[in-house]
Amino acid sequence: MEISEGGRLEVRLTAADVGKRVSVRRRTEHATRGEKFTDTVGVLTSWDDGVLLITRRDGEIVRIAENVLVAGKVVPTARARRRGPAASYAELARVAARAWQPVERERLGEWELRAASGFTRRANSALPLGDPGVPLDDALAAVRRWYAARGLPAYVQAATGGEGTEEALCAELTRRGWRREVTAELWTGALAPLVDRAPGPTAPEDVLLTRTADERWLRRYQRKGVSEVALRVLGSGPSVWFATVPADGDGRDGGAAPAAIGRLVVDGRWAGFAAVEVDPGLRRRGLATAVMAALAGRALQEGASAGWLQVESDNAGARALYARLGFTAHHAYHHFREPDADGGPGRDD
Repeated sequence: MEISEGGRLEVRLTAADVGKRVSVRRRTEHATRGEKFTDTVGVLTSWDDGVLLITRRDGEIVRIAENVLVAGKVVPTARARRRGPAASYAELARVAARAWQPVERERLGEWELRAASGFTRRANSALPLGDPGVPLDDALAAVRRWYAARGLPAYVQAATGGEGTEEALCAELTRRGWRREVTAELWTGALAPLVDRAPGPTAPEDVLLTRTADERWLRRYQRKGVSEVALRVLGSGPSVWFATVPADGDGRDGGAAPAAIGRLVVDGRWAGFAAVEVDPGLRRRGLATAVMAALAGRALQEGASAGWLQVESDNAGARALYARLGFTAHHAYHHFREPDADGGPGRDD
C-alpha cells in the first residue's frame, strides 16, 4: 500500500489510471473504525459514477465504491518470473492457436473467428488479439452473425492475469451480458528438467510415439464418437505427435484401451502438451510423467526448449501434477458465451 511521509495510507489513484494494474485496500462492508480491511490486486478496468471495477488475475471482476477506499497505487504490470521461460501473452496465445486449429477461420481486423462444427470451445471461438477494426459493439454483432450462420453459439476467448492480457475486454463483455462459462490457465515450464525426471516403473522409452491418433489412442481419449472434424483438429499444428502407453499384456496391435496417452505439438521453441489421460485404475503410478517425459524428449530433438499446457481451474489433480513437473501459471483465459445462447461446445479440450 502507498504510505505518505506522515505514515498514513493514501489513495494515489485517479480515473486516469484505468487500464493499469493496481493494488487497493478498502474497508469491508459495514466496517467501522478498527474493523478489517480487504486488499484487491488487478487491472482497473473502469472508474465511473464513484465505482471502481477491478479485474483480478482469475477474471473475477470486483466492484468497489470509491468512498470505502483506504489506500491504492499503481503496481508493475508483470511480476518477475523466477522459474520457467519468459513469454508475452500474445506470443503464447498465437502458439496455442496454431496447436489447435479450426476447420474454418475468418479475419475480423486483428480478431480471428474460428469454427470446427462445435468440437471444443477453443476451435469454436473468436480470438481477439488486437483491434477488430470496428467499434466493439459492431465487432460483437459481427461475431454473433458469423457463428449463427454456422448454427453455433458465439464465444469470445479472452485472457486475464498477464502482461498484455485483456482485462478491459473481459469487463466489457461481462457488462454487455456475455457469460463466462469456462476458466482455464496456460502454464509454462522448461523441457530439459522434465526429460530428466525418473517417472517410475514406466520409462519414456516404453511410450510409443506416432504421428497420427490411431484407433487405440482414441479408445483412451475422453471424447467419444470423435468425428472427421475432430480428427482434423487433433492432427493440426506444425509438428504433431501422439503418445501411447499400451495396457499390460497388450501388444502393439491389441484392442484394449491404452494405459495412458498424450498429445504434443512442437512449434519453434515451444512444445504444447495436451490430452494427457491415464486409465483411472492406474493413476499415481508415474504414467502421466512418463508420457510427458517422452514427448518432451521428442520436442528437444526438434529444437524446442520450453513447454506449455492448458489446464482448467477446477482440475486439481492435473494442476498438482504439472506443478510437480516444474510448470507454473502464466495467465488465465476465459470463454464468454453470447447472451441468450443455449447449448454449445463441451469442455475446453
